[in-house]
Amino acid sequence: MSFRVITGSAGGLRLKVPPRFHSRPTQDRVKQAIFSSLGARVPGARVLDLYAGTGALGIEALSRGADCATFVESKAPYCATISENLAYCKLTGSVVRQDAAAFVQACATQFDLIFADPPYAKERRDLAGDEVVRAIAPLLAADGVLVWEHDRRNEWRSLAAGLTLLKTATYGETAVSYLGFRTEDFQ
Repeated sequence: MSFRVITGSAGGLRLKVPPRFHSRPTQDRVKQAIFSSLGARVPGARVLDLYAGTGALGIEALSRGADCATFVESKAPYCATISENLAYCKLTGSVVRQDAAAFVQACATQFDLIFADPPYAKERRDLAGDEVVRAIAPLLAADGVLVWEHDRRNEWRSLAAGLTLLKTATYGETAVSYLGFRTEDFQ
């Protein structure tokens, strides 16, 4: 797997990987599809990257012109690596060492784009029951998009707080769901 920035000001740069990194990275083709779907929403966006790992999704957004990004990761070595990757890419972001659920419940800021790529088991389950999903709606701007990466067998049986499933795209065993409040202009 490649840990690199695809395009933008840091395009082509390879990201550092934290020691003992056991998470699965977002594949380049999946990352490209995500950013193609988001299109013009990225430049100027306020971004939240939950379960940030290497920071790849938030860094890609910054490289493509996002205004600011907050990276939330619970592991200290991963946070240090995100900071190193930001410096290497000559980008600026805020790195927060905290559990994603605790951050979401305590945060009062709204974001235009929220990326969530939590660790997940390859099994069938209802994503709407996830505590982060249940608490995230107040953090999403009215025209914002939540991008949730998950196993293709996972389902959204119900959504709270007015969120709508805009679309889900599948790439092998990986699926990416886009959620938001406004559906009329999403591709």
